[in-house]
Amino acid sequence: MATVTDSIEIAPARALVVDDTVIYRRIVSDVLQEIPGVEVVGTAVNGRIALEKIVELHPDFITLDVEMPELNGVQVLQEIKQRGLTTSVIMLSAPNSSSAARTTEALALGAFDFVLKPSGALPQDNLAQLREKLSPRVEALITKRGKRRPAAPVAERRAPASVIRHEPVRPGAATMVAIGVSTGGPEALNRLLPKLPGDLAAPVLIVQHMPPMFTKSLADDLNKRCALHVEEATDGQSVRPGMALIAPGGRQMKIVQEDEQYLVRLTDDPPECACRPSVDYLFRSVSQLCPQSALAVIMTGMGTDGTLGIRLLKRKGAAVIAQNKETCVVFGMPAVAVTEGLADEVLPLEEIASHIVARVGRRTSP
Repeated sequence: MATVTDSIEIAPARALVVDDTVIYRRIVSDVLQEIPGVEVVGTAVNGRIALEKIVELHPDFITLDVEMPELNGVQVLQEIKQRGLTTSVIMLSAPNSSSAARTTEALALGAFDFVLKPSGALPQDNLAQLREKLSPRVEALITKRGKRRPAAPVAERRAPASVIRHEPVRPGAATMVAIGVSTGGPEALNRLLPKLPGDLAAPVLIVQHMPPMFTKSLADDLNKRCALHVEEATDGQSVRPGMALIAPGGRQMKIVQEDEQYLVRLTDDPPECACRPSVDYLFRSVSQLCPQSALAVIMTGMGTDGTLGIRLLKRKGAAVIAQNKETCVVFGMPAVAVTEGLADEVLPLEEIASHIVARVGRRTSP
């Protein structure tokens, strides 16, 4: 029987395509028009025209080229925020270090996510690559904005009780913090990590879904803002308290123990959950070394990467913090931990840092 909710028609999400290259304006428009519930209402060839059309057309979201004349993508995003415009933004970035730095800045300013511009020789290949990367992000964005109802409630993914039994968390300070985050992650990390003290008594290991170059740019940017020392992880690196290591894009990161110390190992092992780096891959390695003194933090992101790792860590006695739905850009990765009761604490983003410090403590001497 149809319900009142079923009978409500949701207006299509209005999209504006902003790019100074005619070929990308056409390719992006074509991809967006293939997505059910999306209407392309206009295009703009530079940042100044984009701002005029945002005011005129009231798009729900824009795809925004990072590198443009007049105003670049970051400057447009800054203007959007300063003017109080409510349109959401997906950045389109070239795979180079300059675009990586600007994209990182845009994400910290609140851009929803970004997609790399394909640069193949064949237009049909570029279209296929862009469709694969852009479509799920747009669908997540319009669901977040209330332009589409989720296909199924998160609670329907509840696992059998046998999967979620776990040992009780042991008392005592956590000696390792492992964080998994994806869509919305750069902004979330920019709000979380600067609140952690430089004398935190445990290392922080982070998987943020990003391609090569972009994780280095993110780490460098965060290091300027944090009391913790933040860097992109390198193979064989010693893991020490007071530091935060971000898994490099395109590599898997795990922790191993050698000669009574923990070391980073980077590998080219296959993607997991279509991700490399993968949260599950990192969490699994932590579960093999120190689960009962580990603190896992699962935060905003599309998909379910981290779910298997959380289940494994929890069975072995680790503590788990999950970001709450209200403060997630996309409540995908934390959802199962919350609905299966695997999270010891479900917290808004602004409270996670203080709870990490409470569970980890601070070093009494350098």
